Formats: sequence, structure tokens, C-alpha cells
Amino acid sequence: MEKILIIEDELVLAKHLAEKLRDEGYESLTATNGEEGLEKVRTQLPDLVVLDIMLPGIDGLSLCRMIQRDPDLMHIPIIMLTARGMEVDKIVGLESGADDYIVKPVALGEFLARVRAVLRRRTKQPAASDELVSRDLQVNLIGRRVHLSGEEKQLTNKEFDLLVELMRNKGVVLSRDLILTKVWGYDVFVDKRTVDVHIRWLREKIEVNSSEPERIVTVRGVGYRFEG
Repeated sequence: MEKILIIEDELVLAKHLAEKLRDEGYESLTATNGEEGLEKVRTQLPDLVVLDIMLPGIDGLSLCRMIQRDPDLMHIPIIMLTARGMEVDKIVGLESGADDYIVKPVALGEFLARVRAVLRRRTKQPAASDELVSRDLQVNLIGRRVHLSGEEKQLTNKEFDLLVELMRNKGVVLSRDLILTKVWGYDVFVDKRTVDVHIRWLREKIEVNSSEPERIVTVRGVGYRFEG
């Protein structure tokens, strides 16, 4: 049974969503502030976190970044849930590491559909022998682990998925639109700048010199190409 943690300070909404998830066969937990939420993420290790931005204590964006930077937690997908529906808020939320973004008031049908979509992307597993290798860069698709010259690199979910997509299409130019569709999915709003931000973060982890990248090359006006 998949476990979902709802971090939401509106008690009625949190209870309502938790009950709906239980009705759908999920195990659901709740927390009402950032500190309690972080503690439950660490102790319960949920399969998905539904996270409000406007929280007492640690705010949702800060908490999202804390989860994404923790090697033991960074694999956990996050759906941001907030009343702030401006485009810039969505971009900030997604660039903080969230996998999806839902604006209140929440339509239960859409909420459940997005939960299922994020969990489905998370649980897709490649064949047991799948591995990608490019010179001293090794990507284990089953364990979702990346090693560079024998040293393990800690990548977030989106950084890992982005690297895999680029390596699987080695030598092929991928447009930002195509990367958005393949890595973020059809059902998620993401600005094209989000791709550039994640490419920059990824380069900082796998390039010798991120300002003069040799692996992930920019094709001006189009997108990016992975060079083996």
C-alpha cells in the first residue's frame, strides 16, 4: 500500500484529502506545519508528499528544497498544493524540486488523477539489466544511482530523469518542449526555463567545468544534446 503524507495547515482540507486517499486504497498521513512535516518525512518515508506552500514554521518551498537536498529523501516525489496560482508561483514551486503543482480550491477528481500520475511515473522500472554508461559516467536505472569516476553523485528525481533522457538519446538534439514532455509529462505545467535551470544543476554535478560543458551541450535556439 502506497503511503502519502499531506502537509497542510487547513485541518478540514487535510482531513478531507486524507480520507479520500484512504477510500482510494492509499495509506495517508497528515502534518499541520513544516517542522512536523519534515519529521514525518524522515521517519515515515512516504511514497509521495502533498505539500502546502503557506505553512507555519518552515514554509513549503523551503521544506521542498530540504527534502530535495537530503540524499535519504530526495527520491520522494512532491506535489505542491497552494492557493497561490500565479504563473511565477508555479515556476518557483517546480524549480524548488516539486513534481507537480495544484492550485486551491482542489477538485478531488483532478487531485486523485495527479496523485496517480506522479506515483505511476515514480514506480516505472526498467529491465533489471538496464544501465547507461558514457566514459566514466555510469547510471544504474534500477537503483537510480549515478557514479562519476567511481564517485556516487546525488541527483534529485528530476535531475536523474533528465540525465537518463539525454543519455538515451546520445548525439540527438532534444528541444526544450520535448524534454518537458518526456521528463515532466503532459499533465504538468512547467515553464521552459525550468529545463534550463535543471540542466545547469545537472552540469554542476557531472561536468568537469560546468561553464564549458563537454557532456551536455547547448544547441542555441533549439535545446540540448548529450555527447558521449
